[in-house]
Amino acid sequence: MNLEKLIYPPDKKKKLKDFDPGYTGKFESKEEAIEKLKKSAVKLSALQDLLYAHDKYSVLLIFQAMDAAGKDGTIKSVMYGVNPQGCQVKSFKTPSAEELDHDFLWRSMKALPERGNIGIFNRSYYEEVLITKIHPEILNFQKLPNLSKEPLKDKKFWENRYTDINTFEKYLTNNGTVVLKFFLNVSKEDQKQRFLDRINDPTKNWKFTMNDIRERQYWDKYMEAYEDILRETSTEYAPGYVIPANKKWFMRTAVSSIIISTLESLNLTYPDLGEAQKKELLNAKAMLENEK
Repeated sequence: MNLEKLIYPPDKKKKLKDFDPGYTGKFESKEEAIEKLKKSAVKLSALQDLLYAHDKYSVLLIFQAMDAAGKDGTIKSVMYGVNPQGCQVKSFKTPSAEELDHDFLWRSMKALPERGNIGIFNRSYYEEVLITKIHPEILNFQKLPNLSKEPLKDKKFWENRYTDINTFEKYLTNNGTVVLKFFLNVSKEDQKQRFLDRINDPTKNWKFTMNDIRERQYWDKYMEAYEDILRETSTEYAPGYVIPANKKWFMRTAVSSIIISTLESLNLTYPDLGEAQKKELLNAKAMLENEK
């Protein structure tokens, strides 16, 4: 799988429309991709064990997408088999009163993974340069000093937010947190069909709200905001991946492959014990073998 094809390049030469939501790489069938995902689950489990033992890195996986793109299902499928003790998922909802009394990155900082662990953000601080562009009235609740009466026209405000995000992610990578960002790129047509499926299937009715339809009316604005995000924040140290999401089986396999490739690049190893510790192990082994 050509993973480089899915990166939004730091040279900013691509547009979001250049990424095909229906792309499936070289897979000839759904079954072939599912079989690879099963094998990847075993490999990812082993790499997670290494990550925990190595204890110098943590991994932060950020998922952003339009409604019904498949964030929850992707997280569930990709992380199948991973030890839950070393993996935390955080879903970011409407900010609480306490969170609004802090800067926009504060609640994300509190949810960062420990060394040796994998952290997953289901939506993230990127909402602060996404939904706030679609509904700028949200900014009025953030108690920001000198907020413009027309924030959408305040170019400097958004430049500062992108700079804050890039600086934050650079800080994380400098201190051992590997940041991978996934935009699950579903087409408008496929989103429509998935909404209809939720409406027509009684077991999926609970997943659908009228707000989904209301937000769909802003599709073009959301695409512009996502393109701004990718252009301004996809960097060599924290790359943004545009994952084709029309075929869920490819989306999940692609995300898994990217995580595995990244972990393998870290050259993780189990700790090398010193001579004193090795002697202790030999003594312990002898004691156990001599037990009556």
